[in-house]
Formats: sequence, structure tokens, C-alpha cells
Amino acid sequence: MPYGITGDFFPIGQETQTVNYYFITGTSRGIGKALAEAILEKEEVKVVGISRTNTLSHPDFRYVEMDLANMDDVNFWKFPDFKSADKIVLVNNAGAIGHVKQVGGMDNDAIARLFTINLTAPCVLINNFLKTYGQKNAPLVIMNISSGAGKNPIDGWSSYCASKSALDMFSRVVAEEIAVSGKKHIRIFSVAPGIVDTAMQDEIRRASIEDFSRIQQFEEYKTSGQLVQPDLIARKLLSILDLPEKFPETVFSAKDI
Repeated sequence: MPYGITGDFFPIGQETQTVNYYFITGTSRGIGKALAEAILEKEEVKVVGISRTNTLSHPDFRYVEMDLANMDDVNFWKFPDFKSADKIVLVNNAGAIGHVKQVGGMDNDAIARLFTINLTAPCVLINNFLKTYGQKNAPLVIMNISSGAGKNPIDGWSSYCASKSALDMFSRVVAEEIAVSGKKHIRIFSVAPGIVDTAMQDEIRRASIEDFSRIQQFEEYKTSGQLVQPDLIARKLLSILDLPEKFPETVFSAKDI
């Protein structure tokens, strides 16, 4: 049962100084689900999953039903003001590639929807996260799941490439603002996970060669076993969240870990 965008998350009595709180978007499948499951193996954690559907059940997990393409919901939702916490984490994992189409053949509404999911919603969540917790003493960690496509142009992926590139720059600017403010207890990352075996890869392989010249290459990633499993990437991402001080860069690839 979803807790809703204004619901209670965890009983007040469970708010202790030793708890790490994690907010993760896109926990219904793929990397987001694998990351939530990896975190829930740990003690003294609470995880809030934000997605359209839910496939997780755990005493320390709460589900918030939200479509990140709906900015009314994103704007209306408030982060709970925990009385105490050891660490608070936001992971903007949810993303979409949409229909792989070349510019000139794209649906205008689909362009707007993709930028909302991949860029606008994460930026608003980061803004609200820092509004709510920025003055607290607890360590804060923000992780955006980016893409190598944000650094390299790929035909048919214009909106995806552009939105991920913008997310990387937004992260860099926030990191600069944190450095200027001297708030050393706050870190932000934008991490490209690599080529992962997720539903997004299924969508890519359904594209036509007229819209995506590299379709055969991506089909071979699957048939040759080159796609990385989400649980392996989740473990790498968790290592960053556990020890953010070990990672001085803001934007980097999980392949480099």
C-alpha cells in the first residue's frame, strides 16, 4: 500500500540518531530496485521508494506512489522533517529514454515528458531535499544516476543525451555551491552506471535502424553477455553512498570504481 505524497513514513519512536534514511526514485525495477534491496540488507536503515508502481516489501521500506512526469505531484510532495538521523540520502535513479527517434520525427509531448523525468523532477527534488535538510548537521548525500550518453552524441537519443548532460552540469553547479558555502557534510554525485541489463535496454533494442544506426551494436551487447546486472551496479553505487569521502569527483562512471 503506498503511503502517498503526504503520508507518514516511519513511527516517531523509530527516529533515532543511528538510522540512515534513503530516498530513491524508480525502485520498481532495475538499478533502483537492486539498490533498495542492497541497502535493506543493512541494519539501522530506512528506505523510501518513489515510483509509479511497487514490487518491494520490507519492514524498513515505505513506498510513495508518484509519476515523476507529473510536476504537480513532484512539487506537492514534501520530504519528512526527521527529528534526528545519522545520514540522509537522495538517489535520483528514475529515468526514461522514450521512443528512440531522430529529431524531426519526434513527438513534442514526448520530448517534454522525457526532460521532466530525467531533469526537471530530479532538480526539483534536490532543491526540496536541501531546503528540508540543508541546515541539519547530519551528513547529506545526493546521487544522480546519469549516463555516458550525457557526454557523447548518439543518434536517436537527442533528448536523453541532452537531459543527462544537463543533469551532470546541474550536479557540478550544486557541488560548487556546496564548496563555496563550506558545508562539508553535503556531497553530490552524478554517476554513469554503464551498460546495464534493464528495461531501458529492451526499449533501445526495439528501435528501427532508420532512427538508431547503432541498433546492431546494442543487440550484440545482449547476445554476447556484455550487459552488467543491476545488482552488481547497485553494490558499486552503495559503496559511494557508504563512503562518499573516498570519491572526490562529482561526475564520473561506475566503471572507474
